[in-house]
Amino acid sequence: MKRRLLLIVQWLILLTACSCQQKKTDATPAVVEEVTPAPTLEELSLPDTAYASVADMRYVVENVDSMLRPLMYYDDLYDRPDRVMTFRRTLLRDASFNGHIEGTPKEIEVAWSFETPYGRAETKFGQWGGGTGWTGQPLYAHWTEAEMDSIRNGGAPLTADFGPEEIMVGSLCGEAFFLNFETGKPSRTALDLHNVVKGTMSMDPELMNLYVGQGVPKGEPLGCQAFSLTSHQRGTFFQDPRAWRGWQAFDSSPIVAGGYLFWPGENGSLFKFERQANGVLRRVSTLRYRVNGAAPGIESSLCVYRNYGFFSDNHGNIVGVNLNTMRPVWHVKNLDDSDGTIVCRIEDHTPYLYSACEVDKQGTQGRCRFLKLKALTGEVVWESFIDCNRVDLGSKILDGGMYATPLLGQGDCEGLIFANICRNSAHPDRGQLTAISTSDGQVRYTVGYGNFCWTSPVGFTNEKGEFFVFTADANGVAYVVRGKDGEVLCKKAMGANFESSPCVVGNSLVVGCRGTMIYKLRVKS
Repeated sequence: MKRRLLLIVQWLILLTACSCQQKKTDATPAVVEEVTPAPTLEELSLPDTAYASVADMRYVVENVDSMLRPLMYYDDLYDRPDRVMTFRRTLLRDASFNGHIEGTPKEIEVAWSFETPYGRAETKFGQWGGGTGWTGQPLYAHWTEAEMDSIRNGGAPLTADFGPEEIMVGSLCGEAFFLNFETGKPSRTALDLHNVVKGTMSMDPELMNLYVGQGVPKGEPLGCQAFSLTSHQRGTFFQDPRAWRGWQAFDSSPIVAGGYLFWPGENGSLFKFERQANGVLRRVSTLRYRVNGAAPGIESSLCVYRNYGFFSDNHGNIVGVNLNTMRPVWHVKNLDDSDGTIVCRIEDHTPYLYSACEVDKQGTQGRCRFLKLKALTGEVVWESFIDCNRVDLGSKILDGGMYATPLLGQGDCEGLIFANICRNSAHPDRGQLTAISTSDGQVRYTVGYGNFCWTSPVGFTNEKGEFFVFTADANGVAYVVRGKDGEVLCKKAMGANFESSPCVVGNSLVVGCRGTMIYKLRVKS
């Protein structure tokens, strides 16, 4: 009886509450939220404009198709946590590897090392050995089960160490190596790339294709090529006999944007390809250009924002291109050879570019001109000048300035950009990590190295938002620097020239050096 009365009371309380809620609901007018529709692809597309600066260029666009489709999307398919598929990871080339550590770095630990063969083939430029050169960044993939099945069934020459996490890196010895990320042991038989490879290979974000540019010929022909990652068969070899510059090397790391593959060449051209599975490419459009009568070579990798692409070349030209039409939008002349890849960052809803030059054609003494540009117009926001020298080492000439791609600060270093600058004999520090303010271009501090530095710095952030920079020099010394003030927290002598850029995964990085070695390193607190 008591239980029944309790249930009746609970029911009456619930009924009253529902009635009150109903009255409250009836008395309150309905609020209709306005939903702003997402902008269409056409609304996001940047205009097909040519600013006055384009008049400095003589160019042609060769279209294989009379009707070309515009870019089909603007999503960055490279920006995913389980992959590093191209140089500096994203379309913006901003090195957003999301490296993370706990606490403050105190040690650089070697997790494993892998030794490549030493290539002794004589080329026009001597022997190149093994290991990796400039830019030489490894790639990383954490394969899904379906992808692993397709690789197993596709005929790729796998080893017993093939697993879900794989490192891929092209070598100066003319081979591509596939390594188990955890153990450093070969996960596949090496892939024959036929010629010396200096640059960074690139994986297709939608297809199981691997794109590789050749850097120096051991024999002809020289060009770029595409392979199937499931069969290891080459689907395409490409060189351009119609190019306005005869050197057919491809040091740049190609990139897929909006469904097309874009690949700058050292033959003075920007190529646009359609892609298919099994490494099959079809050229659809080519931009060729000259400035002051010369066709420069492009060693930088294309940086992409929406339907605009940006690159610099070895005559110091910085060019913005409409990737839909392949026509130049703007042109900026820097002081000298500019091989480092342009970096883009969105600041207050506006895209900006960062680029710098070397000291090569200026002579033995010159200046590295570091620029911040408005991406849509090419307008110079600020410029910063750093004295550098070009020196004769007897066996070779060593240019000054910036070969590396700069690193945008994060966390407590949000307003800084970090660049490795080769001062050479212009300063007691032959190389320097240089921290520059992104707001005004002022140098905030420098960290001296014992030798020049071509490797691109990478970053790690801890749980407090503190930013730390990993970099290395030509003496084979690796450093971890506190980004906020330049304090060297730890360093490790490895004994070989680090020209290549690292690939960051968690608190680890994989990087190769000249000679024969590739390392996986851990930054430990």
